[in-house]
Amino acid sequence: MAYADGPDDNTVKRGAPPLDQCSLAAAVDIVGDRWSLLIIRSALYGVTRFDELHSSLGLPRTVLSKRLKSLVDDGVMRRRPYKEAGQRTRHQYVLTTKGVDLAMPLMALMQWGEKHAARDASNAGIYERGKPNAPALKVGLVSEDGRPVELRDAQLLAR
Repeated sequence: MAYADGPDDNTVKRGAPPLDQCSLAAAVDIVGDRWSLLIIRSALYGVTRFDELHSSLGLPRTVLSKRLKSLVDDGVMRRRPYKEAGQRTRHQYVLTTKGVDLAMPLMALMQWGEKHAARDASNAGIYERGKPNAPALKVGLVSEDGRPVELRDAQLLAR
């Protein structure tokens, strides 16, 4: 990977794959706007009801409706009915397996934000379940055999 603070890399460049063959471009088409990512983040924290999402995110109801519909249509979330006593049936929006699989990239983005974008110290982190007083976990690269790999030893390749 070429980066400004790293060593000069004079190796032959292969170039990035065409966008129509790029998995990152395909993912961005589904979840690449602010509100979609924040809706998924909220669902990972357990906020799944429309009114709760609306009040916690502060986006217009029409925008929330459109984003939820898109996330449902793309299979990231599904609508699940619920009914409180004396109330009409409403829906909550829960993550599918496809949606839960976004936890790792969102955790990595969260850690990047803590390092490079946050103005104040974060009051959230990633912890091993049942061990909130243990040190925070970090997202990282792991080889197929389970060995940790440093970012400096990884590269993106178009094959």
